[in-house]
Amino acid sequence: MDPTHSHDDALQIGGRSFHSRLITGTGKYPSLEAMQHSLQRSGCEMVTVAVRRVQAVAEGHAGLMEAIDWSRIWMLPNTAGCTNAEEAVRVARLGRELAKLAGQDNNFVKLEVIPDSRHLLPDPFGTLEAAEILVKEGFTVLPYINADPLLAKRLEDVGCATVMPLGSPIGSGQGLRNAANIGLIIENARVPVVVDAGIGVPSDAAQAMEMGADAVLINSAIALAGQPPLMAEAMANAVQAGRQSLLAGRLPTRADASPSSPTSGRING
Repeated sequence: MDPTHSHDDALQIGGRSFHSRLITGTGKYPSLEAMQHSLQRSGCEMVTVAVRRVQAVAEGHAGLMEAIDWSRIWMLPNTAGCTNAEEAVRVARLGRELAKLAGQDNNFVKLEVIPDSRHLLPDPFGTLEAAEILVKEGFTVLPYINADPLLAKRLEDVGCATVMPLGSPIGSGQGLRNAANIGLIIENARVPVVVDAGIGVPSDAAQAMEMGADAVLINSAIALAGQPPLMAEAMANAVQAGRQSLLAGRLPTRADASPSSPTSGRING
């Protein structure tokens, strides 16, 4: 069985079903070939595409649209690079047109509003403003946010299809530094929770899934690995293991040891 897929446990976003709970990106790879092999080994069914980079044919993105089999992979246009709500709404509309070029009737958008060029932390006010506009325009909005439980609930209330709290800053590989708040978001959410940013190693991905996240989005940890395709497969296995662990139900933690072997019928000297 493909470790990335469990057909009786599909992820539902915006009326679509995804059997893989690993979402990947298309940036930072050493080559398009490395990206192609990584996507294949990850088993992912949805990838983010930075609309501005494709529109401008930025370095590393030339040929990107042709390199991906869009009949198999769902595009998640990304408003990366937008610093305010107005820019994000405009780029989201361009993203919808970009998806049409790939042959998809696709209104998905990964909403990012990031005015902070140093720490790359998302603007909660701009994100909420843009989300309200895009939802009214019929977009399936997946907002990237700080791990703020109140903001997550507000975005859910305005009609976002998911919430996407960061584990730690983008590209930092620090893991789930915001685990407590992510746990609160998961506990209160009625929409899928996708942990996005900061995952560095497969154990981080497994931890997010064991906590109850519905999916993870991973780009840098795969693209910047020594062997991106191998890391993509490792991340896929970790996501699946974490999900299975959650569904199986872990044993309760105890303050004291509990013997794993039966204590009855012991031979006394």
